[in-house]
Amino acid sequence: MRALTTMIALAALSAGTWSFAQQTSPSSAVRSLPGGARWAAALPPKWHGTLLLYSRGYSPAAGVPDVAPKPLQQLLLDAGYALAGSDYGAGGWSLEEAVPAQRATIAAFARVYGKPTRVIAWGSSMGGLVTTALAEQPHPAVDGALPMCASIGGAVGMMNMALDGAYAFRTLVAPDAGIRLVGIDDDRVNSKRVADAVAIAMRTPQGRARTVLAGVLGGIPGWTSADKPQPASGDYELQADEIGRSFAMGVFLPRQDQERRTGGIFSWNTNVEYRAQLARSGRRPIVAALYRKAGLDLDADLARLALGERVAAEPRAVEYMMQHYTPNARPTVPLLAVQMIGDGLTSPSMQRGYVEAARGRDVRSAYVRGAGHCTFMPEVTLAAIRYLEARLSQRRWGKAPAIFVRYTPPPMLRPCVRGKTCN
Repeated sequence: MRALTTMIALAALSAGTWSFAQQTSPSSAVRSLPGGARWAAALPPKWHGTLLLYSRGYSPAAGVPDVAPKPLQQLLLDAGYALAGSDYGAGGWSLEEAVPAQRATIAAFARVYGKPTRVIAWGSSMGGLVTTALAEQPHPAVDGALPMCASIGGAVGMMNMALDGAYAFRTLVAPDAGIRLVGIDDDRVNSKRVADAVAIAMRTPQGRARTVLAGVLGGIPGWTSADKPQPASGDYELQADEIGRSFAMGVFLPRQDQERRTGGIFSWNTNVEYRAQLARSGRRPIVAALYRKAGLDLDADLARLALGERVAAEPRAVEYMMQHYTPNARPTVPLLAVQMIGDGLTSPSMQRGYVEAARGRDVRSAYVRGAGHCTFMPEVTLAAIRYLEARLSQRRWGKAPAIFVRYTPPPMLRPCVRGKTCN
């Protein structure tokens, strides 16, 4: 899928170049919206009245309006859904532009094609966060929301957790590699330095152990490769390999565009106690085992993290990212969040954090046994849409489709919900 999230513009860093998932193409004439954004739509021969409003993932440029990821377009049209989406009118971390553009797309669709009987917002990666924002509006333009592989933890919490992993890696593994944590003037150059340092670190037991510690603090799961089987729970070496593969992209998330928009640094790790964070993760056993094998002193490294130079945020920058966008976990329409258990870019822990914060509200979480970022099979997406549709029709959640599995990811280590205290 084209979704490389929230911020997660994420480079395919091993080559030192930016790589984005496949871009979709519009299935109808592109039309303009007030404010400069563009939108497109596609209708099936027999439309049953439901409009699927698709929100794309992160892209450095606005591109063309997406109505759905290309492999899914015909499947959804054949199932009788109308499709629509906009280009947001901007690239980068364009939450500020995306939400009004998507609302305007719904209104424009109704004028051109007729009012839908139901609108379901859905999207992947950063588009999943756009979908969540649409669901949390006091007067929503949508009837239900389906964020998939979403950066649903929000801008501040997600980037704080990433900062923790980045800080640990630079402090313990590559203090002299020229890696920047914030104030980055070129994400690609910085990411290439990280990827090179990870490649070197993963060749030694000491580097592997410290990279895994940083990965755990950054929320990277122990399975991240779509083309590899899930490692056994006690196979720490294979899990280390998986963390290493996604570390650079999943921890050193692009910040350049966001810092430009916010006018400063919006992440912080002042007063973070990393010994406590490791304990909270529930993943100390893998870190401790790899440290023992490497002959390293874990307590000594945690002490080094405690004494290192921290990053402080600028209040005005934090406020911007709170508004564009950090969830309040109070959706006003039913919301179904879907995630791979092995997503190394948008940590499954974020979905757990959102659902826990929304406890008591009309929210459900579903997990898919698989790895990779937004690598859902088409039948997963269709099953999720139909599950949410059933909730809207029956006014209650039924039994989850068999395609989903029971799973509880590690906790979100830096939860941040708008209107509440951020850890």
